[in-house]
Amino acid sequence: MKLPRHAEIWLAPYLRDRLRKNLRPTRPKRAWVAITDHYEPLCKGTSIETALGRVARWRDQWPRIAGDAPRDAAGQPPQYSFFYPQEEYRRELLDGIAEIVRLGVADVEVHLHHDNEQRDAFIQKVTEYCRCLTDDHGLLRQQDGRTVFGFIHGNWALDNSRPDGKWCGLNGEIALLRDLGCYADFTMPSIPSPTQGRVVNQIYWCTNNPGNRPRSFDHGIEATVGGGRRGDLLMITGPLGLRFAGRLMPRLEIGELAGYDLPTASRVRRWFDLAPSIGEELFLKLYTHGAQERNFEPLLNGGLASLFHWLAEEAERRGIEIHWATAWQMYRAADALIQGRNSVSGTVVSVAGACR
Repeated sequence: MKLPRHAEIWLAPYLRDRLRKNLRPTRPKRAWVAITDHYEPLCKGTSIETALGRVARWRDQWPRIAGDAPRDAAGQPPQYSFFYPQEEYRRELLDGIAEIVRLGVADVEVHLHHDNEQRDAFIQKVTEYCRCLTDDHGLLRQQDGRTVFGFIHGNWALDNSRPDGKWCGLNGEIALLRDLGCYADFTMPSIPSPTQGRVVNQIYWCTNNPGNRPRSFDHGIEATVGGGRRGDLLMITGPLGLRFAGRLMPRLEIGELAGYDLPTASRVRRWFDLAPSIGEELFLKLYTHGAQERNFEPLLNGGLASLFHWLAEEAERRGIEIHWATAWQMYRAADALIQGRNSVSGTVVSVAGACR
């Protein structure tokens, strides 16, 4: 059997993770589900008119989908996290997304594509972008007196992780993100890219490599109940594994929602099996590129509606309490467990006014 591209990075860690979970099975009591969108309305050089139309489709249809979906254990509708790229900033586009946020069914976090980056330029970009999101659009939030944000690296090249150095160029990125207020990174998994990390199906702490060597996220310490902070940056990863579902040859499962790989009931079951956990709680982070018509057309026209019903049904079948979450709410739930607190105490709050 021909192995998938770059399987030498993730296959052995994946098999170890499956063995570990089979030898020490746990019965989860609660599941947190977040959709993290690499949301790029201006991708591929499209016009501002087309980009505005893309945002308008989400503004019109997503609140209705969320409103019709099953509520979670706290009575909250499904949530959606738009990781909007700094380099695509246009006020009118963010204004449209901020309208969705104010309806209490979405949130915005930081996404960034860059190449041959320099340290000072990176600091300036992230600092000014966070100020803009906060001051001009009422987005992001404050924690311990500073603005904080979730992060997804464009082209998955976090911490200069591509072998050829493209699409980043900045060693020491993990420490810089920590210092700039990043509360967690949501980039992984990045299969089939060579940027994929060697830690899979875990929520874990990574620490900037000595000498600012790249790929600091290749190693880390798994987050545990009451374990406290154990590194520079919390990595919240999505499900990674193999799925068969009637196929003779397995297919990669990375939690992507796409027009060419729409959610199904069998995929949902696999996600529950693969999802990272902290104690008795699962953290299911899915992702998509939802500004592209090839993805949002099928997702908005039935794909997402079916997804939330299948998730709720699978949670009920397993006897698990389900919570829909933004990226921020997922982090808050994980952080509460890491600090030894109840994950639902004060965690699920209105997105439109959450801790800003």
